[in-house]
Amino acid sequence: MDQWAKFDRLKALHQGDSAFVIPNPWDAGSARLLASLGFEALATTSAGYAFSKGKLDSFASLGRDEVLENAAAIVGAADLPVSADLEDGFGASPETCAETIRLACETGLVGGSIEDATGNPAAPIYELSQAVERIHAAAEAARGLPFLLTARAENYLWERPDLDDTIERLQAFSAAGADVLYAPGLPDIEAIRTVCAAVDKPVNVVMGLKGRKYSVAELSSVGVRRVSVGGSFARAALGALMRAAVEVKTAGTFEYADDALSAAFASQLMSREKRQDRL
Repeated sequence: MDQWAKFDRLKALHQGDSAFVIPNPWDAGSARLLASLGFEALATTSAGYAFSKGKLDSFASLGRDEVLENAAAIVGAADLPVSADLEDGFGASPETCAETIRLACETGLVGGSIEDATGNPAAPIYELSQAVERIHAAAEAARGLPFLLTARAENYLWERPDLDDTIERLQAFSAAGADVLYAPGLPDIEAIRTVCAAVDKPVNVVMGLKGRKYSVAELSSVGVRRVSVGGSFARAALGALMRAAVEVKTAGTFEYADDALSAAFASQLMSREKRQDRL
């Protein structure tokens, strides 16, 4: 698919009658593995990428150039629509957010998210007026481009469990031009239901973090249209590595290898010519 075809496909996925899962690879190899399983779109993860580089998932640790370079590698690894975690737009000003959207589209991405977190623990969330200006600038930059803009309200990740304020922000982001709305960390299915009923754009929910874990069917039933996994797949991979290493270090055994991909299968999976093979 060319970029416009990928954009059209991603947009159509959000308009279905039920939720679809958009998993989060952290590099080209994990992107090829997920594509081989039949997922219809992918989304990058700042946390997963940061862990793979031995960095913290923070605004201070990750620069725009390296995040977009990683996203471009994921775009090139699988013939699927890819949306990117674009952090806070990599700057406070609306102009910087707009530039980030234009640069992201140039990499072949067909979507991306801008969040309203500041990275400053003393004042972790942008004031509503500035947050809306940033989303409006990003939406204007995406106008006429094959790019689906997701706006994130980060209250619940920064110990501000205010559902009314979160909904007000999502509604304002929608009015400012966002295509998809996302409030990570909502506490339960009823809060998710309330958010979905209060907004007029597709809602993304992240699973695999702390708290209750709901099925795709349960999330679909309350109005969710997209389900991501954030950095949890990357953490699952690190967990498998940790368990294997602990086994070798403490027991001197190598039973972990029974669950590992074979070298032949991994090689086939990573072959560009075979990347669309299905398991």
